[in-house]
Amino acid sequence: MSSHAVIRGTGSYVPDGELDNEALQRVLEQAGAVQAAPAGERFVDKMHARTGITTRRIAPDGWAASDVALPAARAALEAASWRAEDVDLIIVGTDSPDFITPATSVVLQHKLGARAAGTFDVGCACASFPTGLATAAGLLVTNAALRRALVVGVYRMSVLADAHDPMRFFYSDGAGAAALERADAPGVIASAFAADGSLHRNWGIFAGATAEPPSVEALEAGRMQVRMVERYPPEVNEEGWPRLVRELAERGGFAVGDIDLAIFTQVRRPTIEKVMATLELPLERTHMVMDRFGYTGSACVPMALHDAVAQGRLRAGDLVVLVGSGVGYNQAGVALRWTQD
Repeated sequence: MSSHAVIRGTGSYVPDGELDNEALQRVLEQAGAVQAAPAGERFVDKMHARTGITTRRIAPDGWAASDVALPAARAALEAASWRAEDVDLIIVGTDSPDFITPATSVVLQHKLGARAAGTFDVGCACASFPTGLATAAGLLVTNAALRRALVVGVYRMSVLADAHDPMRFFYSDGAGAAALERADAPGVIASAFAADGSLHRNWGIFAGATAEPPSVEALEAGRMQVRMVERYPPEVNEEGWPRLVRELAERGGFAVGDIDLAIFTQVRRPTIEKVMATLELPLERTHMVMDRFGYTGSACVPMALHDAVAQGRLRAGDLVVLVGSGVGYNQAGVALRWTQD
């Protein structure tokens, strides 16, 4: 049996609807959520300086996460020259699912027409795509019945946010996907994971499931919408991401300096810059899209990967590291060799 899994194609979807920082500032001022201030001192100006985010994309009204995921999934299949019927497994990573149950992956399978595929969801927020990628690779190389897998990260969090919450600044919709196939040569070569559940109450949707079932009180209090209760300590990412990268290097048998492209969760440009400096990697060896696409959570890592591919950033043999970090908190990293020009 072949002992590796390789990416055969990637895809991405960015909605046409856009809410840039100027428009968001006006909306929040009209709602009384932020104070009017001179340019450079406004809420959005301060947040832009902290994140690099200039805009956010909003999916059409009535669209669920599976609708956002569908064009990205189709694009990845087209890039791999696959039909939907060729897929054996679909993994969807998201924390903004269509439903609490059933899984969003099974809805996507139906809409995609991938009738032969088994499916499941991964729900560790912005760490979901690297987690799903590592899981798919492991299943492909250990299960002879599986040859091809589709891994999708999707974010539809804008519809789950309070329209007047200033933290709406972060919620942008989008999806990214990768088509994986069992192969003889690397491929995915290492994975690493981290978590700290003591911070699970910092940011989330805290009502509507079993800890607090749906109720009028919870709805009116806003607990059925996404909310930040307390900021995460900056060292979660500033120290956690380099630690994961070094673990990947040790497990994958390569030096950190050998990395050709490192992609991180697209939430704060200054954090990525600091992490790249800590790793002693030039900034040219990362790729960022938050300035154009906003923060797309569970989708941002595959969206950035696809954008790098579309811009010709990768060549066959390049060493790529993907690191995702999400609320909970969960973190996951994957190292792989790129196999296409």
